[in-house]
Parts: sequence; structure tokens; C-alpha cells
Amino acid sequence: MANRPDPVNRKSSPDRENHAPIRVMVVDDSLTVRTIFARMVADEGGMEVAGTFSSAERAIAKLEELPVDVILLDLEMPGMGGLQALPKMLETAAKAQVLVVSSLTEEGAEHTLAALSMGAAETMLKPRTGGFDAVYRSALLAKIRALGGKHRGAPQPGLATTAPASPEQNTRPLPRRKTPELVAIGASTGGIHAINLFLRSLPHNFELPILITQHLPASFMPVLARQLEVASARRTVVAEEGTEIRRGEIVIAPGNGHMIVKRRGESLYAMLDVEPASSGCMPSVDPMFTSVAQALKGHAIGVILSGMGRDGTEGAGALVGEGGAILAQDAASSAVWGMPGSIAKAGLASAIEPPEKLAELVVAAAGVAQWK
Repeated sequence: MANRPDPVNRKSSPDRENHAPIRVMVVDDSLTVRTIFARMVADEGGMEVAGTFSSAERAIAKLEELPVDVILLDLEMPGMGGLQALPKMLETAAKAQVLVVSSLTEEGAEHTLAALSMGAAETMLKPRTGGFDAVYRSALLAKIRALGGKHRGAPQPGLATTAPASPEQNTRPLPRRKTPELVAIGASTGGIHAINLFLRSLPHNFELPILITQHLPASFMPVLARQLEVASARRTVVAEEGTEIRRGEIVIAPGNGHMIVKRRGESLYAMLDVEPASSGCMPSVDPMFTSVAQALKGHAIGVILSGMGRDGTEGAGALVGEGGAILAQDAASSAVWGMPGSIAKAGLASAIEPPEKLAELVVAAAGVAQWK
């Protein structure tokens, strides 16, 4: 039955005997999709199906009694759609992470990014029939494992060892000699929500240009730009070759290229690079940070928000080496403390705080007196 836990979740394994399994709930009106996802989860060691549901209403009712770590959520369903149900799910299962399974359509991108800005941790494209292959399965399970490990003390992706109990003790002084002229933000899983929190915490008179590299498909970037423009009340564009970087505006890396910064006289321009990055990400935070360090001679602040892996750590080293500053999101507020955790472990961060506090620190470093 769609509203009962899948019976295949009962099998045990050595991994499950030593560690509590990640409990996954599947919410999708398609019986085929529910069956495929449930089988993928059930066949993977260290995971089990907490329940499969054909409607958001049934899922919310069961969330009050079922312990769940990760929710796979379809957004387009009869009755209460996933977008409408998301706030209630996050409220009912406060420790659960939501992985939105979205279509490639523009409307699907709008809804998906709205869900991410509301607190969903990650998105995954829903393939057409026949697309649920081994590659897709591997990617899905990797996301589930990263999201489900947060509240279980599991090492976060990008950290070779667990982070220090008091990561703030591994911070470096905030540079005072070089006033920032630009803010560069890098993020991945859980980053959309964190970016929104950061931008909404900036005062209206904060005018430093802001660059953003967020791991997302290229088709999502125009939608992301529109949504961030509304959230920040700042003109926001997707970078093209030669886009001028202006005060009071936001420039976002496209999904099919790295955004790098070049100086021409007194002006800064965004350029595009498609060379593979060491992180394997496209777009990657590392080239952005490295180019910012070179173009601004360290007069910049880099901000690393929630995300899997360690993208941004190499570039952060370059920025710090030029006298710039790096700020990192803390583990408690991150969906996945991989990217910011890697920064913390490397001792590159001048502060490790929630996004709102990081925004306050950026404003203070820029010397903006007004705060409202």
C-alpha cells in the first residue's frame, strides 16, 4: 500500500547492526517512481524505507509518528502539492532533510528553487522513463547519505575526519588592513536557503558587488537570478563573457562554466572558464575565489555556505594568501557541513557562524554604519 512502510526495509546487514540506518520517506504520486526509489534505498546498506506515500497529506500525518531522516519529495501532486506541504513537513519533522525530485521544465525549476529557498536541502532532476539507471542510482544514494548523516555524527563529505568539537577555536583573525571591495559566495547542497538568509540580512545601503557560485544545473540559473533579485532587492544577472561587475548588484555563475574575475583599469568583469576544476564541480567555487584574490589583491571577502565536498577550499587558500578573508557557515545551520567544514578544518576561516551572523560580519568589515 502507498501509505504503509515498504516491507523491503526489514532486512538487516552488518552496517545496520553497528549504525542506525538512514530512514527515507518517499512522497510521489507515481507508483512507478515510489517503487523504484524504495527499491534503490532498500537495496543499499545503511538505509531503510520509512514509508512511501502517494500524497503530501498522508505523508504529513505519518511524519508525526514515524522517525524520518530524509524525505524524497515530488512537488507536482494532486491535492496538497509538495511546495505547499514543505513548510508543514519541515515543522513536523524538524530534523528531516528534504530532497526535492524535480522536472527539467521551467515551471519545475521555479517550484524547485522556491522549495530550496524555503528550506529544502537539495534537488535532483527526475529522469524520463528508462533514466533510472546505475548512474542516477549512485547520485541519488550519495545525496541521501550526505543529508541523512548530519544528525547521526557521520563524517560530512569533504572532511577526512570529524570536525573539531569547537571549530571556532580553529579560526584566524579577521584581516583589518584590506577593506573589502567585493563579496564572493560559494554554496552547494542547502546553499539556496542559506544564500537567501544571508542576502536578506544585508542592509539596503550595502553596495559592495556580490558574486555567487551555486552548484545547480544551467537551466535553473535564470530562475535563481530572478528569485534572488526579489529576495535581495538588488539587480541580479547570470554571468556572461564580459559582464561588468557593478556596485549594488549580484552576478551568478552560469551552470555550464566557472565565473572568474578580471580587472580592466578601474572596472571588474566576469569572464567564463570551462576548464575542469580540481573539485570536479561545474561551476566551481575555486576558480572564482582564486581570480578574486588576484584581481582585487585580497580586498575581498569569501563566504562558504552549506554544501557537499570541499569545493572552495583551494580558492579560499589563495584569497587568504593575498590578505583577504574567508567566512564559513557553521555545522548546526548547514544542511551538509562539507564545504564550510573543509574550510574550518584547514584553518582558513575568520568566523564560523550562521548565515545571518556572517552577513553582519561582512557589513561590519565593509564599514557600513547603518544596520536595518
